[in-house]
Amino acid sequence: MAAPSSRTVAVGGALLLLLVFAAPSTFVYLTSAPASSPSLLLNLKPFGARCPPAAPPPLRVFMYDLPPRFHVAMMGAASASGSGFPAWPPSSGGIRRQHSVEYWMMASLQDGGGGLEAGREAVRVEDPDAAEAFFVPFFSSLSFNVHGRNMTDPETEADRLLQVELMDFLWKSKYWQRSAGRDHVIPMHHPNAFRFLRDMVNASILIVADFGRYTKELATLRKDVVAPYVHVVYSFLDDDPPDPFEARPMLLFFRGRTVRKDEGKIRAKLAKILKGKDGVRFEDSLATGDGIKTSTEGMRSSKFCLHPAGDTPSSCRLFDAIVSHCVPVIISSRIELPFEDEIDYSEFSLFFSVEEALRPDHLFNQLRQIPKTKWVEMWSKLKNVSHHYEFQYPPRKGDGVNMIWRQVRHKLPAVNLAIHRNRRLKIPDWWG
Repeated sequence: MAAPSSRTVAVGGALLLLLVFAAPSTFVYLTSAPASSPSLLLNLKPFGARCPPAAPPPLRVFMYDLPPRFHVAMMGAASASGSGFPAWPPSSGGIRRQHSVEYWMMASLQDGGGGLEAGREAVRVEDPDAAEAFFVPFFSSLSFNVHGRNMTDPETEADRLLQVELMDFLWKSKYWQRSAGRDHVIPMHHPNAFRFLRDMVNASILIVADFGRYTKELATLRKDVVAPYVHVVYSFLDDDPPDPFEARPMLLFFRGRTVRKDEGKIRAKLAKILKGKDGVRFEDSLATGDGIKTSTEGMRSSKFCLHPAGDTPSSCRLFDAIVSHCVPVIISSRIELPFEDEIDYSEFSLFFSVEEALRPDHLFNQLRQIPKTKWVEMWSKLKNVSHHYEFQYPPRKGDGVNMIWRQVRHKLPAVNLAIHRNRRLKIPDWWG
């Protein structure tokens, strides 16, 4: 037999030393553990799973200092002249309130105090070089509603001029230039907001209600944030009856305008199918003060609330139903929903295609056949998520405006990828 080589001896000696000087517990484990222990392996968790990652710090946002005519001055002279940031006018409801996301986002950045412990997902920074995102405080939805809503009124020129002036300001900003506006957050919630120059901001992070009035070149889920409408009915804060199913005697509720455009034409067709059905309340109305009170009462006394498309795939009615804990019945072929990467709407909502909804008696019969236990489960989940659709100042943890800022954070990795690639590519999007 050949003598062992010096290399073999060295390796063997190293192994022997390792066994001799190993800790007793380690040595016992190595010699006493079964050769194969599936249960032990199955119970082992990765280190990361045992140590959940800490929540990230609030998003650092730089807000441009625009004159009041771009934002709060449009809320009225009293709002603009007061000291401090003005409160949303209680008398300003209806369509203006529905699309007031731009106001609540600006309000949330009014002071830099407080982080996640204070319920803030985003904080304002004074140094733009320290910012992760840039907020443009132009109330584009309110501008459309204030300056000639019918789109042919001569006053609508004021809306166009504000957009022209804003773009001139942004183009001169080195922070807009360095990213082509990709890391800039621009509220555009009303489907006609920013309608004159919207193609000039198609790289920015847009805050939209849905994609019903936008081209694919302008808006996409990859970069933009779908935000809820601000509800106009009163939140149901004391909804805790002994038997919630029996506390809502009405089966299905709808109250709103039935004459709409595009996909919203389904409303008139549904009226013919559903009106007069036992347990169905289907009314044509406008969003007036008395109408909102009637809708509040109707939603709170109904098990299901109908949500057909409006002039665009979504409408405020869905979020009115959520804060009323009335299970939404959503009929829209192209609707996109807020916060859907975090919230599963199928747990507390029902979905029907347009074809299904227009099939005689199909929708009505489906609702009647849903068991009480299933409805109570959906109602309970509605109560648990409804706080995500509240807007208030100061903001609170997990409320609507904080959820929007969290969505902005989720978009930034793709935004930064685009910015960094653009800085070094000789042929932009050569693969496209």
